[in-house]
Amino acid sequence: MCAVSPATTLSAAAPSAAPSSASSLADSVSGAVLPLLPTLSLGALLGFAAGYAVKAIGKVALLIVGLLFVAVQLLSYFGLVTVNWLKLEALSGPWLQDNSRSVWPWLSGVLTHDLPFGGAFVAGLLLGLRRR
Repeated sequence: MCAVSPATTLSAAAPSAAPSSASSLADSVSGAVLPLLPTLSLGALLGFAAGYAVKAIGKVALLIVGLLFVAVQLLSYFGLVTVNWLKLEALSGPWLQDNSRSVWPWLSGVLTHDLPFGGAFVAGLLLGLRRR
């Protein structure tokens, strides 16, 4: 039988502990963020729901506009109505250009009015709009 001698302990340099300043920084950040998590998560959830709803309503609105266009084209094809598309384009052009620049600021202003979690809401809103 082989006799086992007491193992000699190899003294390797133990990894030094993280500096206390980094630990205290992490504690202070987590202490500052943890109370905000319920508010931020509520804002993100409500923003996602609003974005998803806006996207769904937009799809329905586009469907209605598309069906209306097809109906007008059918009526025009059968000679029941005559549409002056150039006049319609001239009438709608300025309205569409003005609204395209002002819709997003207005919509985000309405949706984030008096919300303490507006940043999380807007992030959730954008995620909801991008949802497939």
